[in-house]
Amino acid sequence: MSKSPDATRRSDRSRRAILDAALALVGEVGYNKLTIEAIAARAGVGKQTIYRWWPSKAAVLLDASLALAGEAAVEGGWTFPDTGDLAADLKTVLRAAVDDFADERFAAPARALTAAGATDPELAARFTEQLLAPQLALYEGRLRTAREAGRLPADTDLRLMVEMLVGPLTYRWLMRTAPLAHAHADALVDAVLRGVGYVTTLPAADQG
Repeated sequence: MSKSPDATRRSDRSRRAILDAALALVGEVGYNKLTIEAIAARAGVGKQTIYRWWPSKAAVLLDASLALAGEAAVEGGWTFPDTGDLAADLKTVLRAAVDDFADERFAAPARALTAAGATDPELAARFTEQLLAPQLALYEGRLRTAREAGRLPADTDLRLMVEMLVGPLTYRWLMRTAPLAHAHADALVDAVLRGVGYVTTLPAADQG
């Protein structure tokens, strides 16, 4: 008696193929030319298979981006560094963000989702909640540690500070106002820390 195919495994393979196809195609043709039909053809499935799981190409791309981010976190074991030097830690993370923005595997879907979210509030909410918020929370957690250690003023608005760090970098990348570089990330960190009153050296009684 032959064993029947594992429907769950086949379904998982199809979903993976669809997500991979969406990521590849958005990098090749851009979001405007991306279609469900093209994704289906690249993945080797019928377009009705895609519509059974996702309502739009934007929804496919969002899930593909979430999967990509999850894989990157697992491969890199990514957590926010805490060496005790906040400036150095922030520069390490923002430099990595510059590298990600230069990598079309990450940049193409992120740019597409940002554009799509401008006219699709529901997509934008999912994009923020599932992809951006967990990353921003890591920044906020590291800043909270620095505030508790006395390196930042007690009244520092942590979310505002995160936006001061991430916002200009994202703006430069999204609007293409100037090239992104590690030196720009470093200068941004230095400017923000000066602005919020970062304490580089604690009084002797407060150290260790």
